[in-house]
Amino acid sequence: MPQFTVPDPTRRRFLAAGAALGVGALAAACGSSSDDTGSAAAPGGSGAPGGDGPWSFVDDRGKTVGTKARPKKIVAFVGTAAALHDYGIECIGVFGPTKTADGKPDVQAGDLDIGKLKVLGNTWGEFSLENYAALQPDLLVSATYDKDTLWYVPDDSKDKILAVAPSVALNVSGVPLTEPLRRHAELAAALGADPNAAKTLADKRRFEAAAETLRQAAKAAGGIKVMAASGSPDLFYVSTPAPSADLRYFAELGVDFVLPKNVDQQGYFESLSWEAAGTYQADVIILDNRSTALQPQDLAGKPTWRELPAVKAGQVVPWVSEPRYSYAGCAPILEQLAATLQKARKLT
Repeated sequence: MPQFTVPDPTRRRFLAAGAALGVGALAAACGSSSDDTGSAAAPGGSGAPGGDGPWSFVDDRGKTVGTKARPKKIVAFVGTAAALHDYGIECIGVFGPTKTADGKPDVQAGDLDIGKLKVLGNTWGEFSLENYAALQPDLLVSATYDKDTLWYVPDDSKDKILAVAPSVALNVSGVPLTEPLRRHAELAAALGADPNAAKTLADKRRFEAAAETLRQAAKAAGGIKVMAASGSPDLFYVSTPAPSADLRYFAELGVDFVLPKNVDQQGYFESLSWEAAGTYQADVIILDNRSTALQPQDLAGKPTWRELPAVKAGQVVPWVSEPRYSYAGCAPILEQLAATLQKARKLT
């Protein structure tokens, strides 16, 4: 799951490429959209029924995060908030790509009603400490790619931000997709969601069925090569599967990915000049769909892009490179990739 344009070589800057690449408290409390009473904490978290007693959760930094009661006023990275929303856990504030330039929900916002949320920052490096403190949050939640940082929490102000409220980090790197899915579901349950709710169980069944469909489609694909790519004005990025939870899982299901030979120091991708965009050939390209990445219409003026076999054949589909880690959010991604492989022609 890449991003691009920033000269800084770190994974965080790359993924955030889009970004480089007090005030009165919000009235609405954050918590489950259903009645909190009687719901038990998930594995990894604990708390009294109804959230009246001490609450704790062991996050993916190995830290036991504790509060006096189950957190209700939660602020989260927008993609994490979108995943929690799928389980009925609502946040009062978000940070990260939330709105596009025309004010519409960013692709990473999932099914969130962004008009009801306090947006603390919409691009890389933006995070209003003043507005965050004014929300009087009980908990901050975000993804982590290296266990030392919280995604989209700026390095230069992280100490002040993390002093306001306890934080939970959920790892989304170096493990298959099923792991962050499990951990987000556990956090949601610890925050009051019902893990046995009919919708949750149906979403999980849909995901599992989609995984099997993708496995069968990959097996029948006959050596079709898939390239996971992202574009910026100056560079074309080709990702390797192992570090990215989604690509790693797709590869485990049998998807045959292009493997770049000169991966960056962090191990995520190879960056190519546009003159060298044809270094690797593929039958299908899955292209980073984030608002911070160039889309097919933006790349039409790049001659080397137009000459790629998959582009000429119309076998380019969106890649949700930062999925929302819920079964509801990820099942359609697997379904789309399976359908793509079922229809794709061998080109190379």
